[in-house]
Amino acid sequence: MDLSQGQDERYAVAAAEFGAAVERLARGYEANPEARRDLVQDIHLALWRSLSAFDGRCSLRTWVYRVAHNTAVSHVQRGRRWRREGRATLEELERLPDADDPETAVGERQALSRLMALIQALGPPDRQVALLYLEDLDAAAIGEITGLSAGAVAVRIHRLKALLARRFAEGGRA
Repeated sequence: MDLSQGQDERYAVAAAEFGAAVERLARGYEANPEARRDLVQDIHLALWRSLSAFDGRCSLRTWVYRVAHNTAVSHVQRGRRWRREGRATLEELERLPDADDPETAVGERQALSRLMALIQALGPPDRQVALLYLEDLDAAAIGEITGLSAGAVAVRIHRLKALLARRFAEGGRA
């Protein structure tokens, strides 16, 4: 990213390149579609504000993920007492792509819904690591974003994968 760009130009580049990742991240933190839209807006606002201070000491990707996750964690903490526990809504399920086989499509939707519920039940630090891992970032990149060492991230990923696999197989929640 060109550091001579203004804040608006930096934001336009970041939003174009990482907008889909922000949407996926918000889905991991927020099950309610309306609250998720608010969270995405909050992330974009925080990102726009923060880009005036972006100095290039880390990659733009790291910066965006750091801002997005910090904003999402704050959102979860603010809304914790008003949140209700829930599953995927019909609106969420309708947005998932259909498979050729309707039974397969329903099974995949249910599996995705259960996985997201399991991830949403994790505490913010573990949820952050899990979501970044699902974005295909390696332990070093996750560590750079979260402030954890790469080794600590690798251990958390291993434990999270084992926990999620076990709970997913059992049909329970994390």
